[in-house]
Amino acid sequence: MAARQQKKPGNGNDDKPAIWAGYGKLVRLFRDKAGLTQQALAEAVGYSYEQVASIEQGRRPAKAAFTEAAERVLGAGGVLATLQDEVERAKLPTFFQDFALIETEAVSRFSYDPLLVPGLLQTEAYARELFAGHCPQLGEETAEQHVEARLNRQKLLTRTPVVELSFVIGEAALRNPLGSTEVMREQLLHLTQQGRLRNVEVQVMPTVRGFHPGLNGPMVVLETLEHRQVGYIESQETGVVITEPARVSAFGLRYGKLRSQALNVEESARLIENAAGEL
Repeated sequence: MAARQQKKPGNGNDDKPAIWAGYGKLVRLFRDKAGLTQQALAEAVGYSYEQVASIEQGRRPAKAAFTEAAERVLGAGGVLATLQDEVERAKLPTFFQDFALIETEAVSRFSYDPLLVPGLLQTEAYARELFAGHCPQLGEETAEQHVEARLNRQKLLTRTPVVELSFVIGEAALRNPLGSTEVMREQLLHLTQQGRLRNVEVQVMPTVRGFHPGLNGPMVVLETLEHRQVGYIESQETGVVITEPARVSAFGLRYGKLRSQALNVEESARLIENAAGEL
């Protein structure tokens, strides 16, 4: 299992990921070599002086647009770009970062989500509603970082090599009006669009189905590039990565039964479209 991001010790910035500090030090190194002040770099990349200073000090993560501009202005030779995915991943909640790293190595990923649209299929507006309702309340900057990181994870849907993705979603997730009518309608239509991708299957588990193996809660079954089988369960901001073969095998068996009991892809698409039309 991958190690979590370590925090930067002893500088009054202990709650920030070490990768942000390391990235910032490299920006300063390249900037000094280029003979630029922070103000000059800020003007060259279209950021404010305060934003550049925060990035260099590791207090704020760099966005992809900053990295792209800094690479060009500083001649960083791809060094900063190489770190960007790790910078983004550190924006995720700490409990999820281990699995998020494993997820980047997936060749297949199957998930069951009974109550919410899965993060890989969420719209930006839907994700914002979720983080806005977090308890205890998140700071505005932290919530924004979580949204950015969640959207960045969605590159998995269109990545090369292709990842085979299956989503079984509980009907309750489609009927629960999270946010405004517009937010929910957009989210449902987005589900139908993503379900048309060649490597993505979206199925709905009807609420009237009765007993099924998903009643014990959400789960993910993943296979890595090295054909290692991994399971993941999450509840109340606690995530557990499961690698014991017997337990992962049981996850696979349950997921297979889930897929057989859920509506097929075509029936699911019609249900989702009907739900959007009813809003």
